[in-house]
Amino acid sequence: MKTGIATVVKNAGSHYELSELPAWDLFPAVLRGKLRLKGGAATNPVAVGDRVRYELDGTPSPEKPAVITEILDRTNYVIRRSTNLSRQSHIIAANMDMAYIIVSLYFPEIKLPFLDRILVTCEVYGIPATIVLTKTDLYAAEAPEAITDFHRIYEGAGYRVIDSSVKTGEGIEEIRQACCDRINLFSGESGVGKSSLIKALDPTLDPKIGNISTAHLQGKHTTSLYEMYRLTSGGYVIDSPGLRGFGLVDLSKEEIGLYFPEMLKVSGECRFTPCTHTHEPGCAVKAAVDAGLISAERYNSYLGMLEEDKKFR
Repeated sequence: MKTGIATVVKNAGSHYELSELPAWDLFPAVLRGKLRLKGGAATNPVAVGDRVRYELDGTPSPEKPAVITEILDRTNYVIRRSTNLSRQSHIIAANMDMAYIIVSLYFPEIKLPFLDRILVTCEVYGIPATIVLTKTDLYAAEAPEAITDFHRIYEGAGYRVIDSSVKTGEGIEEIRQACCDRINLFSGESGVGKSSLIKALDPTLDPKIGNISTAHLQGKHTTSLYEMYRLTSGGYVIDSPGLRGFGLVDLSKEEIGLYFPEMLKVSGECRFTPCTHTHEPGCAVKAAVDAGLISAERYNSYLGMLEEDKKFR
């Protein structure tokens, strides 16, 4: 009986594929039954990126897969709650070096509160986040002020924003180099061009690419499973299904403001501690919003999260 430690590189429900990174030699695996309880409230106890201990009797095959016997401690993970299932959560990926949040200004139209929820979750679990603005060739000429405004909001909050276009090649080499020698999560709403971006980074890969539903200008779900790809230029990309909801998990309303970096920077000057930054006199955060030092868009996302917190408790 062989035992070893490997990384989960594909999750297709109850079946997994593993590889002993940095080697790229995939083999099938299943989960030992008792481990299903270890995920707690999460719908998936094992996520892509997890490092696991496995047992293997002979040569692995679909008929004779390895057995995952232990999930090793995670350095970090991204978890979300479906906004209409308050008690259920789902781990998107684990043990990553960088999260790339893929967004488009239009087609589909960006939802800033959705983006901000992902960014807050990355802050909670200590995952560096970079925002990739896709399809810039479609609106750079028509709406350059919208691109400028987006950079103002998020670079002002302390995040790196990369403009990209798979048609013109803008930003592709920058992202490719940044992904080298790292495990990177690519996540975002359906239809933002995530799979097309992965294929542009490495044309040998073939993630599913879908079209936009013109009826609702929403992306169709084309990525139905979680999968890690190895880039020939170096590094790994975790492709996650397009998301349409992203609820926060295990955050009280008193904690939410701690994970807005631009708010945290000035909150020590608030007259009262703790301060909800909503109604208290002498609030440094509200003063910074009024002065244009903190964007009204980000502050409104924060207020929305406070309301969501009330709704689920």
